[in-house]
Amino acid sequence: MRIFATLDELAGAKGEHLGHSEWHTVTQEQVNQFADATGDHQWIHVDTEKAAHGPFGTTIAHGYLTLSMIPFLGKVRFPATVPVGARVRAGVELVDLTDRPQGKQATFRWTVDVEGNDKPACVAETIAVYVP
Repeated sequence: MRIFATLDELAGAKGEHLGHSEWHTVTQEQVNQFADATGDHQWIHVDTEKAAHGPFGTTIAHGYLTLSMIPFLGKVRFPATVPVGARVRAGVELVDLTDRPQGKQATFRWTVDVEGNDKPACVAETIAVYVP
Protein backbone atom coordinates (compact mmCIF):
# COMPACT_ATOMS: atom_id res chain seq x y z
CA MET A 1 0.00 0.00 0.00
CA ARG A 2 1.26 3.46 -0.89
CA ILE A 3 1.16 6.03 1.91
CA PHE A 4 1.41 9.77 1.35
CA ALA A 5 2.94 11.81 4.16
CA THR A 6 1.64 15.16 2.89
CA LEU A 7 -1.04 16.57 0.60
CA ASP A 8 1.72 17.89 -1.66
CA GLU A 9 3.04 14.35 -2.00
CA LEU A 10 -0.50 13.19 -2.88
CA ALA A 11 -0.78 15.99 -5.46
CA GLY A 12 2.39 14.71 -7.12
CA ALA A 13 0.64 11.41 -7.82
CA LYS A 14 -2.14 12.94 -9.94
CA GLY A 15 -2.92 10.65 -12.88
CA GLU A 16 -0.94 7.73 -11.44
CA HIS A 17 -2.35 4.32 -10.66
CA LEU A 18 -1.99 3.99 -6.89
CA GLY A 19 -2.16 0.23 -6.51
CA HIS A 20 -4.54 -2.69 -6.00
CA SER A 21 -6.19 -4.26 -3.01
CA GLU A 22 -5.67 -7.91 -2.20
CA TRP A 23 -7.95 -10.39 -4.01
CA HIS A 24 -11.21 -11.17 -2.20
CA THR A 25 -13.28 -14.27 -3.01
CA VAL A 26 -16.99 -13.52 -3.30
CA THR A 27 -18.87 -16.35 -1.56
CA GLN A 28 -22.46 -17.53 -1.87
CA GLU A 29 -22.85 -16.91 1.86
CA GLN A 30 -21.82 -13.29 1.34
CA VAL A 31 -24.31 -12.94 -1.54
CA ASN A 32 -27.08 -14.54 0.55
CA GLN A 33 -26.37 -12.22 3.49
CA PHE A 34 -26.45 -9.22 1.16
CA ALA A 35 -29.77 -10.46 -0.24
CA ASP A 36 -31.13 -10.71 3.31
CA ALA A 37 -29.86 -7.23 4.16
CA THR A 38 -31.34 -5.60 1.05
CA GLY A 39 -34.40 -7.77 0.42
CA ASP A 40 -33.15 -8.56 -3.11
CA HIS A 41 -33.61 -12.33 -3.36
CA GLN A 42 -33.73 -12.53 -7.16
CA TRP A 43 -32.98 -16.09 -8.30
CA ILE A 44 -29.86 -15.10 -10.27
CA HIS A 45 -28.24 -14.23 -6.94
CA VAL A 46 -29.54 -16.83 -4.49
CA ASP A 47 -30.95 -19.88 -6.33
CA THR A 48 -27.84 -21.90 -7.19
CA GLU A 49 -29.76 -24.69 -8.97
CA LYS A 50 -31.79 -22.38 -11.22
CA ALA A 51 -28.80 -20.08 -11.83
CA ALA A 52 -26.70 -23.06 -12.96
CA HIS A 53 -29.02 -23.23 -16.00
CA GLY A 54 -29.21 -19.44 -16.40
CA PRO A 55 -27.23 -17.04 -18.59
CA PHE A 56 -24.05 -17.11 -16.45
CA GLY A 57 -24.01 -20.77 -15.43
CA THR A 58 -23.86 -19.81 -11.74
CA THR A 59 -25.25 -17.31 -9.29
CA ILE A 60 -23.82 -13.81 -9.53
CA ALA A 61 -23.14 -11.12 -6.96
CA HIS A 62 -25.55 -8.20 -6.77
CA GLY A 63 -24.22 -5.09 -8.52
CA TYR A 64 -24.70 -3.22 -5.26
CA LEU A 65 -22.72 -5.86 -3.36
CA THR A 66 -19.84 -5.18 -5.77
CA LEU A 67 -20.41 -1.47 -5.27
CA SER A 68 -20.42 -1.82 -1.48
CA MET A 69 -16.83 -3.02 -1.59
CA ILE A 70 -15.76 0.58 -2.32
CA PRO A 71 -16.56 3.29 0.25
CA PHE A 72 -17.75 6.82 -0.53
CA LEU A 73 -18.78 6.27 -4.14
CA GLY A 74 -19.67 8.88 -6.71
CA LYS A 75 -19.82 7.72 -10.37
CA VAL A 76 -20.37 4.00 -10.90
CA ARG A 77 -20.49 1.57 -13.87
CA PHE A 78 -21.00 -2.22 -13.82
CA PRO A 79 -19.50 -3.46 -17.15
CA ALA A 80 -19.45 -7.15 -16.14
CA THR A 81 -20.99 -9.50 -13.59
CA VAL A 82 -19.24 -11.11 -10.60
CA PRO A 83 -19.93 -14.87 -10.53
CA VAL A 84 -20.08 -16.44 -7.08
CA GLY A 85 -16.70 -18.06 -6.43
CA ALA A 86 -14.88 -15.38 -8.45
CA ARG A 87 -11.88 -13.56 -7.03
CA VAL A 88 -12.11 -9.77 -7.15
CA ARG A 89 -9.74 -6.93 -6.36
CA ALA A 90 -9.95 -3.14 -6.49
CA GLY A 91 -7.47 -0.76 -8.10
CA VAL A 92 -7.40 3.00 -7.53
CA GLU A 93 -6.10 5.99 -9.53
CA LEU A 94 -5.86 9.59 -8.38
CA VAL A 95 -7.78 11.54 -11.05
CA ASP A 96 -7.62 15.04 -9.60
CA LEU A 97 -6.54 16.99 -6.54
CA THR A 98 -7.80 20.55 -6.13
CA ASP A 99 -7.61 23.26 -3.49
CA ARG A 100 -10.69 23.88 -1.36
CA PRO A 101 -11.16 26.55 1.31
CA GLN A 102 -10.91 23.85 4.01
CA GLY A 103 -8.05 21.84 2.44
CA LYS A 104 -7.84 19.62 -0.65
CA GLN A 105 -10.42 17.68 -2.64
CA ALA A 106 -9.26 14.44 -4.23
CA THR A 107 -11.08 12.48 -6.94
CA PHE A 108 -10.21 8.78 -7.21
CA ARG A 109 -11.21 6.27 -9.91
CA TRP A 110 -11.74 2.74 -8.58
CA THR A 111 -11.83 -0.36 -10.78
CA VAL A 112 -13.02 -3.72 -9.44
CA ASP A 113 -11.40 -6.52 -11.46
CA VAL A 114 -12.60 -10.12 -11.71
CA GLU A 115 -9.67 -12.49 -11.95
CA GLY A 116 -9.40 -13.88 -15.50
CA ASN A 117 -11.95 -11.44 -16.97
CA ASP A 118 -10.94 -8.68 -19.41
CA LYS A 119 -13.86 -6.44 -18.38
CA PRO A 120 -13.99 -4.89 -14.90
CA ALA A 121 -17.01 -5.62 -12.73
CA CYS A 122 -17.27 -2.05 -11.48
CA VAL A 123 -15.76 1.35 -12.25
CA ALA A 124 -16.47 4.16 -9.79
CA GLU A 125 -15.25 7.61 -8.88
CA THR A 126 -15.09 8.84 -5.31
CA ILE A 127 -14.47 12.28 -3.94
CA ALA A 128 -12.82 12.91 -0.60
CA VAL A 129 -11.97 16.15 1.16
CA TYR A 130 -8.77 16.34 3.22
CA VAL A 131 -8.47 18.94 5.93
CA PRO A 132 -4.99 19.59 7.35
